[in-house]
Amino acid sequence: MSQNLIAAIDQGTTSTRCLIFDRGGSVIATVQQEHRQIYPQAGWVEHDPMEILERTLEVTATAMERAGIGAGDLAGVGLTNQRETTILWDRRSGAPLYNAIVWQDTRVDALVAGMAREGQEDFIRRRTGLPLATYFSAPKLSWLLEHVPDAREKAESGDAAFGTVDAWLAWQLTGGPHGGCHITDVTNASRTQLMDLASCRWDAEMLAAWGIPAACLGEIVPSAAAPGRSLGEIRHGAAAGAQLLAMLGDQQAALAGQVCFRPGEAKNTYGTGSFLLLHTGARRMTSRGALLTTAACRREGQPPQYALEGAIAVTGALVQWLRDGLGLISSAAEIERLAASVADNAGIYIVPAFSGLFAPYWRSDARGIIAGLTAYANRGHLARAALEATAYQVRDVVEAMRAESGIAITGLQVDGGMTANDLLMQFQADILDLPIRRPQMTETTAQGAAFAAGLAAGVWRDEDELRSLVAAGREWRPRMAAAERERLAAGWRKAVERSFGWVASGALGAAAERGKEETCGGN
Repeated sequence: MSQNLIAAIDQGTTSTRCLIFDRGGSVIATVQQEHRQIYPQAGWVEHDPMEILERTLEVTATAMERAGIGAGDLAGVGLTNQRETTILWDRRSGAPLYNAIVWQDTRVDALVAGMAREGQEDFIRRRTGLPLATYFSAPKLSWLLEHVPDAREKAESGDAAFGTVDAWLAWQLTGGPHGGCHITDVTNASRTQLMDLASCRWDAEMLAAWGIPAACLGEIVPSAAAPGRSLGEIRHGAAAGAQLLAMLGDQQAALAGQVCFRPGEAKNTYGTGSFLLLHTGARRMTSRGALLTTAACRREGQPPQYALEGAIAVTGALVQWLRDGLGLISSAAEIERLAASVADNAGIYIVPAFSGLFAPYWRSDARGIIAGLTAYANRGHLARAALEATAYQVRDVVEAMRAESGIAITGLQVDGGMTANDLLMQFQADILDLPIRRPQMTETTAQGAAFAAGLAAGVWRDEDELRSLVAAGREWRPRMAAAERERLAAGWRKAVERSFGWVASGALGAAAERGKEETCGGN
């Protein structure tokens, strides 16, 4: 077999998968496995890093076996990952010093609130493009250094290594304790709150602010590099001998998978959370508070690329909660049928602020609520309200993005598992009053990792060739009356406001208090 295949490893919040892509952009094999969600106490969310590594090795081996290929058939490997999730491990043994602290985790709420009270919000946003929030890696790493025995001493001596999931897997796959590459790509580094967004380097003042020793950090590298350059050779598992050519955070990978490489191109991914990214090219567009400025896919030799992002913490995770927490459904796929069994939401709104609210509110003091209940409500109404909660949250972000970017968004490219839900996609078009377009290939996170690796390997010539590979799928057009749209949106705004202030000492801080009226009034 000719060497024109790309393996894409997609390590997500709830599962890990491997997809094998051919030169035509088709998937010839795919394997997926879930991993455990660990909840030690309220607000804490953890993963076992060793389980994630094991699942990565297993799905890669099985996908290659199903495709009937060996490492010699791969032109390269692309890796994409859940962002912000924080791991600290021992460089000598290769073992994690503690479980991975997941991006949804809120245990650092008091630490972040203290930083806000000290007036650090504006400085941190200017330097990193990110607001003060429990979402990002720096406060999580600071917590690990203070609470895990010997962690700080090992980090200061260089015996402990920090990384997001991309860095953990890259280090293990390229040798681990035996010469593994301790690297992270610019998109993931931009989510740590430790990188200067302008220079794309670790920032000494940010390290000092969070109390992070530089000795535990890896090298920041491009998102994609040609074979033999900066990312390394895989030495562990079925893909041993192949080149690791691309690493991207999952949402930047989805932006690439939708072939959004030009300023003004945007996409929304529906997964555990939902993430809307607008590519702004070489221009760093500073948000007034509702959105994030983040690094986009940067190929070797290219200047830094940027995007505006609206991050929503809980969308698909709400459906999982209905399944696993309440037993309302036995599988995620059942929710569409159950929601379609009723004509409307019966006045019910669910605000899934399990870990506070992200964009455009940034309210760590918020907690989830179900509002508008009457004795008339049934299981179908709850299911419908859960799906609608996703669409309302996306609407909030689209409106903030229009206001802050000045760019007229005339349609939305969508991807991710929830886009298989036709009822949700139609309601999304209705509540946005925009057409919604879904490509045939909805797993664009993995596709973006494959595209970045394939460009680096020369499997594809350029971005125009990639565009020819992305086939159109389905489009939904709005059909809701304007008065009904506004009535429903007003109910949502009222419910969101009711969710505020449930945690008395949240990470809201003085800066968020100042922005309260602006963020509430803008929706």
